[in-house]
Amino acid sequence: MSKLVTIYGGSGFVGRYIALRMAKAGWRVRVAVRRPNEALFVKPFGVVGQVEPILCNIRDDASVRAALRGADAVVNCVGILNNRGRNKFDAVQHEGAERIARIAAVEGVKRMVHLSAIGADADSDSAYARSKGLGEASVMTYFPNATILRPSVVFGIEDKFFNKFAGMTTFSMVLPLVGGDTKFQPVYVDDVAAAAEAALTGDAPTGIYELGGPEVQTLKGLVQFMLGEIKRRRLVLNMPFFVGRIMGFGFDMMQTLSMGLIPNNILTRDQVRMLRHDNVVSGGAWGLADLGIKPTPYEAVAPDYLWRFRPSGEFSSIKESAKKLRNT
Repeated sequence: MSKLVTIYGGSGFVGRYIALRMAKAGWRVRVAVRRPNEALFVKPFGVVGQVEPILCNIRDDASVRAALRGADAVVNCVGILNNRGRNKFDAVQHEGAERIARIAAVEGVKRMVHLSAIGADADSDSAYARSKGLGEASVMTYFPNATILRPSVVFGIEDKFFNKFAGMTTFSMVLPLVGGDTKFQPVYVDDVAAAAEAALTGDAPTGIYELGGPEVQTLKGLVQFMLGEIKRRRLVLNMPFFVGRIMGFGFDMMQTLSMGLIPNNILTRDQVRMLRHDNVVSGGAWGLADLGIKPTPYEAVAPDYLWRFRPSGEFSSIKESAKKLRNT
């Protein structure tokens, strides 16, 4: 019988790529999510019955235990970028991670991969980074042989990075940036999935890996690259951090006063705190190269999905070619 892996958050941005890779590797895949009906798209990743979405709430012991019962390996991909409702940073990224590691150890799971983030720090002034750091510590306490992956900002066709800024250009002539000089090292989503696969199959030593792409670039530089790809001219303004805090407060209050009906998907005060720190692989850290993975540059992938934000969409290249013909 083929091995079984339970992937918490397996229908999310990174989780779905891990699910696809593990299915192709011949594993049975259990995708544990809050809304299984919205995760049915993972079923065709394998043959009939190989990939199954199931209901799970990582805030509940019984639910987590049921999801990993009989599993040979487990992956925790659950993460949030904003406190909303009962899904708070501590509840999801600290206590949730601890719960999965604790129960996995009791149930005799052999391997665990925990998706964290560069900048995870239990002493950080950012609630996000602090909960990530506490989550890592709890995972290592209950499952010492776990593999922890810390990616920089992750890009890919479903990302909320390049797509987010490109979407803003469709209704605004100005792109205000907070932390425009902050450095990032974008990593391709399938490279992160490949790292998880290597850890799950035992092809890599356990430990902490910081995952970044081949290039380091400022936030402003990444946005300017995006503008070049979508053929739009916009004024990019690097806003001072104190202005960012005011903006974040306003958007946070809008979410609070609406009781969560208007989620803050723009900028939070906590994100402003994180933007004060570079998000790059630290010197001496294990990375993709140690896993035998050649990092994919964002220039090689992003154009394949950013074209839809061009003024003429899929016809943009045809129009450019036509202009060249008229000028010759």
